[in-house]
Amino acid sequence: MVSQKQRRLWTILAAIAATMWGISGIMAKALFDISPAITPLWLTQVRLITAGVVLLIAAGISKQKPIVTLKNKPNALVILAYGLCGLLPVQLFYFIVIKQANASVATILQFIGPFFVIGFLTFTHKQVMRRLDILAAILAFMGVFLLSTHGHFNQLAITPAALFWGLLSAVGEASYTLIPVNIVKRVSSMVVTGWGMVMAGLGLVLLHPHWPAIPNEPNVWLLTGSIIVIGTIIPFQVMANALRYVKPATVSLLDAFEPLSATVGSVLIFNLVMVPVDWIGTLLVIISVLALNITPKSKIEKVDKIE
Repeated sequence: MVSQKQRRLWTILAAIAATMWGISGIMAKALFDISPAITPLWLTQVRLITAGVVLLIAAGISKQKPIVTLKNKPNALVILAYGLCGLLPVQLFYFIVIKQANASVATILQFIGPFFVIGFLTFTHKQVMRRLDILAAILAFMGVFLLSTHGHFNQLAITPAALFWGLLSAVGEASYTLIPVNIVKRVSSMVVTGWGMVMAGLGLVLLHPHWPAIPNEPNVWLLTGSIIVIGTIIPFQVMANALRYVKPATVSLLDAFEPLSATVGSVLIFNLVMVPVDWIGTLLVIISVLALNITPKSKIEKVDKIE
């Protein structure tokens, strides 16, 4: 039985974890601004491999048998797909948008990923979309339009490339959500994520084995380490544990702290100029995604009776 005190504590921690993700995007922007040699590809390789290894070591210490999991061929193939089609695009395309635009735009564009999940389930599983889902989707893409054009039909406020990679990162977010749905029911999420990160990182190394000459400066490694720890390892662990104490719908709502923190941080630290229409677009995207988590009262009552 989860106490009210535990639920409140983990709700706060989940909000902090989402904020950490937003802050890590700001750190990535600061890192890219240090030197052109620091690329999204390099940062993604380092982040995925390092964080993946740390998670696998933690899984081994806690007796979650990461090696045994990989010996199962069906599991290994699913994890490989999860790494290459989920984790890799989510990380790489996100960093590309940060470098070409800013952390705020990158986070908000990726935040519309749930709509691609709904679209996929509608066409492949014949899942009926609610009127609320359709309205939320319209609002979300109106928000993206306002952010990318400042409300002007004849011009883009961000580069076409940033918009393209941002939408691809949202598709990657959908894959990241859908691919591991079944495997995490029988395998630890820490093991699945750890191996997925390592496989995705090694895949990028094979694709581009030549690393750039990274400036050997303290702030470079401090920011890189912070992105790995604050932006990956800690929030992953917190979110995974929060689901034991807080309802998934509540955790999903708390994800809104990520784009909010990225936007506010970009304004305060990088002097990002947000005109009123940008704030409207940002709020439209956040509100629309939060609306997806609204459950009819009748369904809530049924769930409560079952519990």
